[in-house]
Amino acid sequence: MEGALVVHRLSASGGRLVTLRRHGRERILGLAHSDHDLIVFLEAAGVVDPESVLDDPRRLEWRGGSAHKRSALGTGGLAWG
Repeated sequence: MEGALVVHRLSASGGRLVTLRRHGRERILGLAHSDHDLIVFLEAAGVVDPESVLDDPRRLEWRGGSAHKRSALGTGGLAWG
């Protein structure tokens, strides 16, 4: 898979839009609310070993905030936001 992967700033819902720019076109992969969501989207886009991409600035750009920024949820889980 070749292309520019971008995780955009947090939305009002707390999710982050994930896009892939390839061949001059931008494709929305989904709205991720966690690293797990992001990994699922990257796998579906054909990224090999998507977990290794999360902290590789040559392959994934985090916009509008720090990567993996989390806050606790009332259910005891963790999510972005």
